[in-house]
Amino acid sequence: MTFTTRFAPSPTGPLHLGHAYSALVAQDMAVRNAGRFLLRIEDIDQSRARMEWEDRIYDDLTCLGISWETPVMRQSQRMGIYRDALAGLWARGLLYPCFCNRRDIQQAVSAPQEGAPLTGPDGLIYPGTCHALPRDPGAPLPDKTALRLDLKAAIALLPPRMSFTETGRSGAAEHIRFEPRELPSRIGDIVLCRRDMETSYHLSVVLDDADQKVTHVVRGEDLFDATIIHVVLQHLLGLPTPVYHHHRLIRDSDGKRLAKRDDARSIALFRSEGASAEDIRRMVGL
Repeated sequence: MTFTTRFAPSPTGPLHLGHAYSALVAQDMAVRNAGRFLLRIEDIDQSRARMEWEDRIYDDLTCLGISWETPVMRQSQRMGIYRDALAGLWARGLLYPCFCNRRDIQQAVSAPQEGAPLTGPDGLIYPGTCHALPRDPGAPLPDKTALRLDLKAAIALLPPRMSFTETGRSGAAEHIRFEPRELPSRIGDIVLCRRDMETSYHLSVVLDDADQKVTHVVRGEDLFDATIIHVVLQHLLGLPTPVYHHHRLIRDSDGKRLAKRDDARSIALFRSEGASAEDIRRMVGL
């Protein structure tokens, strides 16, 4: 397959230097390997997504000297694809409805067992409150309902050992191995369909990467632990597992990683002050 990378921002605020670094690394890797660089707009959170931020993304990337193939994939146009994948998992008995809110989960895990982790790559590890509720996989997929992956049922369909290739942490290919039987205590039953979105980041990203034929996923090291979730979903959905390249994060002078609320380090601000694409490359250490 053609070497293919992607940059997948959400149009919910200004791109900052961390975004610039990730997009430039992904594009540079594609160029070095005579490959393809793709752009994807991750706008499943329609309560926060704004067209003006999407337009700003295109403008900022263009000013960085980045070009991409068109048309651009937009997640909001793929809800039917996500729904079909959920329906398939539901019919196999791999999902269950969850009616807990954040406070319910916080209260349930307020006194964890000694030695048990409180959080995993998807936040608070769900204690399984709704797992035992009656469910009928033969019934239609529920609407407007949060759905969780039944990890215990999924493990029966997974090989005893799984792995993925990582190239970002050491600069060389590493084979990261894990055992699915350990995952209930490490990640818990993750949400694959949020009530307010009818999908989730984890589900959408694995389907999108597969449909775009992404061979190398380039993203920040803060998402490294989530890769286990994605590899599990890829296996359950019959999708290929790409190579992962988790790069360092761009941090402020206090060592805190940049976020969209950090407007002081937005690409647009540096551009307005006269910074060129090469200036921004130097700022992020490229």
